[in-house]
Amino acid sequence: VEGLSIDFLVYNVYGFTCYALFNTAFFFSKRIGDEYARRNDGHQNLVRFNDLFFSYHALILSLVTFAQSFYYKRGPTQNASLTARVFFFGTIGGLCLSLVFSSGYNTIYLLSFIKLGCSMIKYVPQAWLNYRRKSTVGWSIHNIILDLTGGILSFAQLIIDAARSGNVAEALGNPVKFGMGLASIGFDLVFLTQHYVLYTDRYDPQDLSGIEAQVRYQNTPTYGSTDDSSDNSTF
Repeated sequence: VEGLSIDFLVYNVYGFTCYALFNTAFFFSKRIGDEYARRNDGHQNLVRFNDLFFSYHALILSLVTFAQSFYYKRGPTQNASLTARVFFFGTIGGLCLSLVFSSGYNTIYLLSFIKLGCSMIKYVPQAWLNYRRKSTVGWSIHNIILDLTGGILSFAQLIIDAARSGNVAEALGNPVKFGMGLASIGFDLVFLTQHYVLYTDRYDPQDLSGIEAQVRYQNTPTYGSTDDSSDNSTF
C-alpha cells in the first residue's frame, strides 16, 4: 500500500461512519423525519434505501482497506498526518458538545457536515502523494472510475428526486449527498488526468531506478509495480 495515502483511508472510514449514522437516523427515525418536515415546509427528506445501503457498503469496504494498510507493506513514514488527527479529534469534540448543548436533530445534521468535510479534503492527500511520487503505482484507478460513475449517478438521482417532488430546493436539504457528488466528480477528474496524462509510467520509482525500471516496464504486458525478488517474466 506504499502508493496509497493513509489520510485518505482515515477520512474514508470516519466519513462513511458519520454518513451511515446520518442516513440511519433519517431513514428509520420518525422523530427526525418529523423535525425535518417541520423545518422544511412539510417536505419529506430525500434519504432513500439505496443511500442507506451505499453508506454501509462503503463503510465496510473502507474498513477492509484500512485494515489491509496494517497488514501489507507500507513506508516507514506512512501514518496519519497531524492534520487528519486534529480534524478527527476536533470534530469528535464538536459532536460531544452538540449532544450536550443542542438537539439530536442538529447533532445528526452535524454528522452530515463532517462527512461532507471528509469528502472535500480526503482526496487532497492522495492527489499530493501522486504528485510528489510522480506516479500512481500502488493505487487503483478502477476505484476512481467507479467513484466517478457513482458520483454522477448520485448527483443525478438527487436532482431528479427534488424535481419530481416539485421543490428543487430540496436537493440542498441533503447537503452531504449534494456535496459528495460534486467533490467526487471534481477530484476524480484530477486523478484521471494524473493517471492517464501526467504519470503514465507503470513502474514503482521506489523499487527500481533509471534504465532498469524502464526496460522492465516495457517488457511488462500489464501495469503494476514490479518486485525486485521476482524474475523478468513480470506478472
